[in-house]
Amino acid sequence: MSYRKFVFMIALLMIFLAPAQAAEKPVELSTAIVQVARQTIPAVVHIEVTERREVVNPLSSFENDPFFHYFFNVPRMPKKFKRELKGLGTGMIIDPQGHILTNHHVAGGAAKIGVTLADGNQYPAKLVGTDPKTDLAVIHIAAKERLPHVTFGDSDKVDVGEWVVAIGSPRGLDQTVTQGIISAKHRRGITDPSSYQDFLQTDAAINPGNSGGPLLNLQGEVIGVNAVIASESGGFEGIGFAIPSNMAQHIAKVLIAHGKVERGWLGVSVQDLTPELAKSAHLETPKGAYVVEVVKGGPAEKGGLQKGDVVIAYQGKEITDAGSLRNLVAVTPIAEEARLTVWREGKKLELPIKIGRLEDATRILASAIKERLGITARPVNPKEVEKYGLDPNQGAAIATVEPKGPLGEAGFEVGDIILAIDGQPIQGMEGFVGLVSSLKPHQKITLIALDHRSGNTGSVEATVR
Repeated sequence: MSYRKFVFMIALLMIFLAPAQAAEKPVELSTAIVQVARQTIPAVVHIEVTERREVVNPLSSFENDPFFHYFFNVPRMPKKFKRELKGLGTGMIIDPQGHILTNHHVAGGAAKIGVTLADGNQYPAKLVGTDPKTDLAVIHIAAKERLPHVTFGDSDKVDVGEWVVAIGSPRGLDQTVTQGIISAKHRRGITDPSSYQDFLQTDAAINPGNSGGPLLNLQGEVIGVNAVIASESGGFEGIGFAIPSNMAQHIAKVLIAHGKVERGWLGVSVQDLTPELAKSAHLETPKGAYVVEVVKGGPAEKGGLQKGDVVIAYQGKEITDAGSLRNLVAVTPIAEEARLTVWREGKKLELPIKIGRLEDATRILASAIKERLGITARPVNPKEVEKYGLDPNQGAAIATVEPKGPLGEAGFEVGDIILAIDGQPIQGMEGFVGLVSSLKPHQKITLIALDHRSGNTGSVEATVR
């Protein structure tokens, strides 16, 4: 056989074998989930937490009723009492030293944390740090042996339609493995518009108890932290959300190093770029963050950013909407000079802006709160927490009220505590500033507030100035 005929036969053979090789791919897929489960289950832990809460005695209103004491012969009772609540969740070991990543809503308010490994060994755990804004927390166990740990993947490279695997303890059923696909990316505003959310959406079955567990690609890499489901029944209905691994990894490293998260601050109020705004700005596509307001004295004003600008890139990375800009600014180191690409009056500009500290925003934005709501606010103090049975860092207390301001005319008084705005709970002053900053002029809002005189809560409507 000549060399030319030999090459032809080899090429022909490869053509006929190609379909057979393609047919083998589903077999590889079917074994991939098995491999991911074997590889990851040893690093996934069951978490049991005990939380002590002070609750109002439902019978305290009868304390001064003589007929109640006469007929039921009961002694004087406390207005409040403490009770223990138990909860379950999942976590993943992220290093051999015993650091475990989970959700803030799993471990954040726990008085006692217990961890059970896949091999059955149990350990008490200590809270290293927690970040309510991303719903992430890190706990630590002191184990003598070297612990198995997960490997993180790049969540930015995940594609919609990609197969994923979830592992956790739904309803206490340890080491449960489910599979699905990435249904969507960049889901924001699912639970709190003022938080730093950028969820991956998945149809892999997630139920109560899965919180804090890993969402993995078929290479066994963590690409998300399972956090929440959208459900009317309380069980899984095909819509689950996971915190992207790139965000989770960054937060975990900061919590381990410092115990808390310090975020960057730009000093602007931004909104998504609508087709109408894009047209008026002479942009072809509605991508970017439209600057609605620039805070006086903030980093953006000092760097030359103006109201009406459109931020289209941050540090060379494309900005698709307001949320993506806020998330990128938040993870920028304090005092670092960031390069913003801005579209202004049909021209592209490069603006270097020195990133500030988010905690400074509370002081600078105090004037904005007074301007919009007609009040000044302060953190809720420990006495109020104990008196009203609040969680620490829950709500914002009113320090001064303008009688003719929006909240003054609605009946608010000094000492009242604002607990939520339009259904969004207020987590301390930072959360309050964030929510108020997102309000639009003349917007009607519903506030959930606690009356400092009676201790009762109720809803009040007001209109922002």
